[in-house]
Formats: sequence, C-alpha cells, structure tokens
Amino acid sequence: MSRIVFETQLKSLPILHRGKVRDIYSVDDKHMLVVATDRISAFDVVMPTPIPHKGELLTRVSDFWFQRFNNLIANQISDMKISDLNLTDDEFAQVNGRSIIVKRLNALPIEAIVRGYLIGSGWKEYQSQQSVCGIALPTNIPLAGKLPETLFTPSTKAAPGEHDENISHAQVVDLIGSECAEQVRNASVQLYENAANYAEQKGIIIADTKFEFGLDDTGTLTLIDEVLTPDSSRFWPATSYQPGHNPDSFDKQYIRDYLETLDWNKQAPGPPLPESIVANTQAKYQEAAERLLSGS
Repeated sequence: MSRIVFETQLKSLPILHRGKVRDIYSVDDKHMLVVATDRISAFDVVMPTPIPHKGELLTRVSDFWFQRFNNLIANQISDMKISDLNLTDDEFAQVNGRSIIVKRLNALPIEAIVRGYLIGSGWKEYQSQQSVCGIALPTNIPLAGKLPETLFTPSTKAAPGEHDENISHAQVVDLIGSECAEQVRNASVQLYENAANYAEQKGIIIADTKFEFGLDDTGTLTLIDEVLTPDSSRFWPATSYQPGHNPDSFDKQYIRDYLETLDWNKQAPGPPLPESIVANTQAKYQEAAERLLSGS
C-alpha cells in the first residue's frame, strides 16, 4: 500500500504552488508536475487530517474522464511520464500513482460550475428568491429536484483564504471575452451532460460539478485541473435518491455535513477529523471511483 501524503517535499523540482489539494512543481518551461495529495478542504479551508489515498483516487477518476472526453475537448495531459523525471526514490514514492505531468497553459480566471439538480447554495437561494445565481426557475421544485435544464453558474477563482463568488455570464464576458465565454459555457454543459448520462448507468447521479479551463498558445480551449471527482462534484447513489430529501453522497458533502454540526466559524485552521469521519469519507470516495471505473 502506498503512503499517506499530506504534503509533498520534492527537492529535485522547484515548487510553483500549493493549493488546497494539489502541489504543483515546475518541470520545464512547457510542463508542470501536478500532485494530488490526501488533503481535503471544506468551506475553502484545508482540514488538518488527511483522507488516506484520496489523491490516488482523484488522479484515477480525473484520468478516466480526460480520456473519455478526449474527442470532445483538448486537455492538459502531456506525453511525459513520471519516470522521465530525475526524482529520488523517496520523491518517486511521494508522487507515484497520484500525479500527472501537464502542459503549461494560461488558466482562465473563472470556475465553470454546472448544475443539474437543486441543492446546496442553489437551494438556499431558490427558497428565498426562486432563482439560482440570478436565473429564474419555475415554482415547486423540491430539495434535490432535477432542474428543467442544465444551468451554467460560473464563479470567480478566489485567492487563498477567500471564498469564490458567483458571477453572471456578462461578468464572464468582461473577464475572458464573449467568444471564449460562449465556448466555456457550451463545453461545460456538454461535458456535464455526457458525464451525467454515463454515471447514471453506473448508479450515480451527478448533481453538479466544477470544471476549469485554460488556453494554449494558439488560443485553444483546454480542460485542466481535476475533472468530475468526488472533490469537485456532488455524486449521489441513484438507488436511494428521493426528491424532497437530502441525498446520501459519495463526495465531500459528508465532511461538510459533519462540520456543520460543530461550533466552528469556517475559518482556518480547520478542526481535526475523527477517525470514523475519515474512514467513512475514504469509503465513499473509493465506492465512487469503483463504480465510475468499473468496466472501463
């Protein structure tokens, strides 16, 4: 069994950035090494307790979707292998099975959020304003109800320690231009609906998800970061799904629900996670990965 990795320490490569989950290193002027650690975040705060082997599961799931979408959109994966890097044995053990070498791209300054069901912050807004991110909706949609159509509800990419904010399509146009904004919206909806149809066959409802995109030197829209993982999506078991009820999940909503029971102000530092919460979270991520990748 591979080791638990909360934070990588590679001396052979210069580090560029430590995100909430991923450590990113420079390989050369055209490539980066992206390592998915076992850190988990909730409410934009990194918890001090890792979820064992989560990074490996996220990497496997993302890789599956990158390959599935290969004929729909360009992606960040390069032809380089981890074995091409001059890492020490200890460094290789830190990143093996949980990392990819990606092309350097110009990341777009938005998060492309796509919703197929009414839950979370969308449900809270709907109850008070009958809308989601300012988009008016029909009456009488229940909690966790399927939306009449897939909604594209983009947000900003917040600086560390800050929270993302929902933005309108007009604001996206201001940030990246009208042509690119239209490409992002169309690609996001297409990828979500493709994935949702596939996942349904595996007994999983994808309630919503977050995509990120970049542009290469020629301006080609490219899928980057992670894709349709339990960290970036809400996955519900189809067998127990009932509109009007808060669904079970295969994602980090389980962590959020636990944290909501604590007297914690949702500011760093995050509280340590009990062993039972860690074990149950790991099991949920494992089941999601096994279902999605079965037969692939």
